[in-house]
Amino acid sequence: MLAAETGPIAFPILTALILVPVIGALLIVLMPKTRPELPKIIALLSTVGTLAMSVWLMASFETGDAGFQFVSKHTWIEPWGISWHLGVDGISLFLVVLTGVLFLLAIVGIDPHHDEKPYLAWLLLLQAGVMGSFLSLDLFVFFVFFEIVLVPMYFLIAGWGYEKRVYAATKFFLFTMLGSAFMLVGLIATVAIASKDLGYTTFDLVEIAEGANFAASTGRWLFFAFAIAFAVKVPLVPVHTWLPDAHTQAPTAGSVVLAGVMLKLGTYGLLRFGLYLFPEASFWSRPLWLTLAVIGIIYGAIAATMQTDLKRLVAYSSVAHMGFIVLGTFAFTTQSLSGSVIQMINHGVSTGALFLFVGMIYERRHTRSIAELNGIQKVAPIFAAGFMVVMLSSIGVPGLNGFVGEFLILTGSFLTARWWTVAAAFGVILAALYLLWAYQRVFHGEPDEDNKHFPELKVKEGLVLLPFLGLIVFMGVYPKPVLDRIEPSIDALITRVEDNTDFVEPEPTIRIGEHSTDEPSTDEPSGGEPAGGDEKGDGALAGDTRLREQLVVMGDFNIAPDDADVYDPAAFAGSTHVTAEERGALVDLATAGGLVDAYRTLHPLGAEDPNPTHHTWWDYRQGHFHRGLGLRIDLALVSEALAPRLVRAGIERPYRKGTKPSDHAPLVVELD
Repeated sequence: MLAAETGPIAFPILTALILVPVIGALLIVLMPKTRPELPKIIALLSTVGTLAMSVWLMASFETGDAGFQFVSKHTWIEPWGISWHLGVDGISLFLVVLTGVLFLLAIVGIDPHHDEKPYLAWLLLLQAGVMGSFLSLDLFVFFVFFEIVLVPMYFLIAGWGYEKRVYAATKFFLFTMLGSAFMLVGLIATVAIASKDLGYTTFDLVEIAEGANFAASTGRWLFFAFAIAFAVKVPLVPVHTWLPDAHTQAPTAGSVVLAGVMLKLGTYGLLRFGLYLFPEASFWSRPLWLTLAVIGIIYGAIAATMQTDLKRLVAYSSVAHMGFIVLGTFAFTTQSLSGSVIQMINHGVSTGALFLFVGMIYERRHTRSIAELNGIQKVAPIFAAGFMVVMLSSIGVPGLNGFVGEFLILTGSFLTARWWTVAAAFGVILAALYLLWAYQRVFHGEPDEDNKHFPELKVKEGLVLLPFLGLIVFMGVYPKPVLDRIEPSIDALITRVEDNTDFVEPEPTIRIGEHSTDEPSTDEPSGGEPAGGDEKGDGALAGDTRLREQLVVMGDFNIAPDDADVYDPAAFAGSTHVTAEERGALVDLATAGGLVDAYRTLHPLGAEDPNPTHHTWWDYRQGHFHRGLGLRIDLALVSEALAPRLVRAGIERPYRKGTKPSDHAPLVVELD
């Protein structure tokens, strides 16, 4: 068996994240009935261990790396090209952590009331299936885990749900199985067609994505086979009708997990197996997905407003919130896609907490009818305050987590999907309407006879809710650590779409300084030594004797010798694309402002490169490697010392595969 483990340590951390819950479930099944306390202890140990590993994974994750980390790859079924291939990147990292958090809190804070042993075993098996879905980089392995999650969720709803639980469980199973049937056909067809380009059969996602060359029409059919399954799982209108029933009839733990992570299998699948595997088809069909997303946002909000059952209201709010995530996904901008990923996390936290609160209300009053609940704030103010914070986060109030995701989605989507975004913005207003109105009816007013003895929040319940509230505030106030890990993978995904389509992510021209005309100004500056100038250097900016320098940079810069570095003036000595005067000006720019920090030299390709003088450059903004690109000035990194001397600057288009230097718009820098 061939094996590969990459990461800071050789321990197969990703495999362990899947196997620990599985082992826990098996141990619970084997426990004798004479020891009823052991299943809960085993479940707690399994989920605590899984959470600890996921937190360690997050802490050890290398920020700025757009690729897959902690990769575990083992040959499984060699004749079919199936491998146990796991990996995590910025897109899946926090979904893995969220899975670890939610399952532990669901087991600690929720009592199943009967048959605890099978209940806990199904929960652990469900956790393993969700983890495997987020970590799989092999199409066959992903499909297996994607289907595994259906079985424990079916039994959790049917066995521990409410009065119409069997109907809801069956409807959930049939809808998702139907979508999965399309994906299975598409998966097999994808592997068969890709094998002709690759010369061998493999189910490896990365190898197929990077090596296969699907015809446009073929890729579109294959994409839709996958997308139907993911649309059902999200769910998008009109294949959403299973969700309100499943949420309403599921036990509280089932609703928390279903909203928190299971729905994310759909949006995650659209990113990983839609945009990454079929970028051309994703771009071609984006009007359809944007339209369905907006319909879901508006329809979900209106339907939520009409509900009389509090749990069903929260269920329909999920339809609306998931629509925002799909909107950001198909807007194809760094902001919108980063917002979509962070909103997956935020929705899992906020809506999971809402379902937890609704479950606590049902435990106290044995009803979820809004008409039968009133005045709770008078008798249980701490309970009401907690519900209020979670509700406001779901609305998207600034300072709480929901605002960050929705703001990034709307601002990013406005650049490429303006009118869809304008329509979606009404969903934010409607969310405030149905949630505030529900809160007013349930918590305000004078409590009647049935509600005046509503119990206050218990200490155990408060401890379970505390992580939710902490994450809501932290993600709303300081989302930077999360975004720093998400954005490199998002940039790489956008670059892949750009490389395979005509799409170019909007990047507006930056103007710095007092002058903004396209023609160079002839006004003389007041004098003084320019920052970083060198009167003796070849082509240097000479201060008083050179009042203005206009530099036009076109195309590639091949740097020689092999060990050249962009910060070393000698690095430009071997360039054949710029004049000596321009080269000297570039050196001064680098010295004065650090403008060339957009690229860092990694290593020469050596014998593998037909031109050994080329270097490999890592573009941290676009998230991928460039060969033979020595420089692109990044105006976002202009230092304070140089900024006052910049009159006008135009940024070049992102470098795209297959283009020639002449295909690029020039980068123009004018200096006083």
